[in-house]
Amino acid sequence: MEPADLPQPWSSRFSLAARTVAVQARSLGLVAPGFRSPPASPAAVRTMRRFADGRCIVAVRAAGRPHAEVIRDLVEGVIAANGLSGAAADHARSRLLDAVAPVTGAQAA
Repeated sequence: MEPADLPQPWSSRFSLAARTVAVQARSLGLVAPGFRSPPASPAAVRTMRRFADGRCIVAVRAAGRPHAEVIRDLVEGVIAANGLSGAAADHARSRLLDAVAPVTGAQAA
């Protein structure tokens, strides 16, 4: 098996997906939150922390979860961090998912 054929560890896949989502969010004029893994709460799969200066950190549990679910949580973190709803949320969600799928090789349903 060639090194390129080996599966990537979840941490590498998470980092690549988080960077891609953040870049696309900024290109849409959205605030890209910081991403980390895992959330502090062992029971949580996604949490968001807002700071007084406007920064936001989205924590997503990646280990042991399907990559498509992790991507969906990263995207939903951007939607929540920007307070989007309705058509604006749908548009951003679609653009973010479209951007991350070819880079990570995962389809987020």
